[in-house]
Amino acid sequence: MTAHDTVVGGLATDVRLPAGDGPFPAVLIRTPYDRTRHRSEAHGWARHGFAAVVQDVRGRFASPGEWRPYTGEAADGAATARWIRRQPWCDGRLVAAGASYAAHCALVLALEAPGDARADAVVAAVPALGLAETARETSGVERLFTRAGWWAAHGDRRDSDENALAAALAADPGLLAHLPLTTLPERLGRDLPSWTTLWAHRDRGRLVAEAVHAEVPLLVVGGHHDHFADDTVALWRSWGGPCARLLLGPWRHGLVATPGPDAGPAHRLGLGDLYARWARRALAGALTAGRRGAVALGGADMWLPASTDGEPSIRRLRLLHGSTFTADPDRPVRSDDLTVPTDGPPDRCLLATPPLPRPLDVVGPVGLRLRATAHTPSADWAARLVALTPAGTAEPLAVGVVRSGETAGRQAPLHIGLGRLARRLRAGTRLRVEIAGHHFPAHARNPHTGDDPVTAHRLIASRRDIDPAGAALTLPVLPSRPTPTDPAEEILR
Repeated sequence: MTAHDTVVGGLATDVRLPAGDGPFPAVLIRTPYDRTRHRSEAHGWARHGFAAVVQDVRGRFASPGEWRPYTGEAADGAATARWIRRQPWCDGRLVAAGASYAAHCALVLALEAPGDARADAVVAAVPALGLAETARETSGVERLFTRAGWWAAHGDRRDSDENALAAALAADPGLLAHLPLTTLPERLGRDLPSWTTLWAHRDRGRLVAEAVHAEVPLLVVGGHHDHFADDTVALWRSWGGPCARLLLGPWRHGLVATPGPDAGPAHRLGLGDLYARWARRALAGALTAGRRGAVALGGADMWLPASTDGEPSIRRLRLLHGSTFTADPDRPVRSDDLTVPTDGPPDRCLLATPPLPRPLDVVGPVGLRLRATAHTPSADWAARLVALTPAGTAEPLAVGVVRSGETAGRQAPLHIGLGRLARRLRAGTRLRVEIAGHHFPAHARNPHTGDDPVTAHRLIASRRDIDPAGAALTLPVLPSRPTPTDPAEEILR
């Protein structure tokens, strides 16, 4: 096995070759997170017979130039792909791979690069599809905490400081509450010109739309607890290539390294080995056509075929308190705290189901329907689904946030999508639904004035009314105990 450093198109690049004479199929990983941190990953690919090429994207770490996130990656990736295919150690076949931002680099190489530079297969883990997808929910509500953390760590700088936001919050716990949000760089003490331009991007769905015309195989991997889970599934469903495989586990953004509380022993997978085996079969044309994959059933220590969805079951909700409440942006409901205050005026509406008479396997999209009124020109509606277990613990299951532009004081029907669940709920569990006007700091506070939450200087409180008779939770419930599947068999079939 041999390794060497080189410069490709001016960009710092590491190459690790397998033992033997070659030529070999190649895998390309383009990353803004320092190519040297991928040496063990490159070693794993080489051990499986791939020439592993890892590159710092333009403007990051050892690569010169200007760092402009999500811009120019197709062109730089295409130049690198052409260079790889000209090397004597490459047999002409190329896999684009990566996680998070690196998955974006891999996808644009497969979808937007010219034909002679296009990858032959794609491995995309927890894909960050683009600026608009990372900045906002599908409803348009701004994702504040994750974006502030990413920009503080990586934005407009050559290196990274993973602890930048945590250090700033330790010095100023109210850091994210200062207005307007566009002044965050000043409070961080950093020059971040791209922070303001981030919020101007609203072209959500571009890569998913392009995926319909894909011509190569895809393996997309995500986690139920990852903030890009819906985008991961949407990419898989839209992929028009010869085959698409989905692996969705009970994981956070770090996948198997960051399991959720519902993960079990069966959910510990060797992803590197699985990626390489899939890539071999994809390049050989040995995968069956169509969409397949596996989804973990959290709390049950098993995997199900990715096509598994439960049958919609309407669950009526009983009002606990707060049919009228005040969404006060000066005292917002916190995304990082499940405690419900018991004194003072209500800051949210609480509803709950009776205890479940039997275990339920909930697999598929969860939704909440309401009839609700906001007495301000603009309003966000945040719904949080929490499992109250027989042991007396509260476990967050799902969150959805939508923005309503209804006339102030006018009752309107609302549907709040809570994403997808794949979870076994124990008998005796009660499901609590919290409806609030904010979910802060995960999401920016709506000022309720009609002004842009990113540039607003003024916040006002918003009175809310919920008709409890119109509240209904839709759960996709499997009608019988499911038959488990082997995730590797589903991915490699």
